[in-house]
Amino acid sequence: MERRRKVEVFTAGCPVCQGVVDMVKELACPHCELIFYNLNNNEGVEQAKSYGVAAVPSVAINGALLECCKHKPITREDLQAAGLGKSL
Repeated sequence: MERRRKVEVFTAGCPVCQGVVDMVKELACPHCELIFYNLNNNEGVEQAKSYGVAAVPSVAINGALLECCKHKPITREDLQAAGLGKSL
C-alpha cells in the first residue's frame, strides 16, 4: 500500500485563505492527500478543534498542526519545511 501525506487545510473562504490553498495545491506532490475545510460551512470543525486551530488559514500535516499556524502567517518556506512537495 502506498504511503500518503495527509494535508488538511482549514479556511474561512477568505482571500488570505485562498492564497494558502493555492500554495498548498502548487507544492503538493503525488503522495499528498489534500483535504480542504471551510469552517464557515461547518466543514472540519471537529478536526480543527482536535488540532487546536485558533486562526485561519491553518494547515495540519499527518495529524499535526504546523507550528507556524500557531503564531504567524503561513509561508511557502513553512510548508516546504514541513515536507510538503517532498517525496516520502
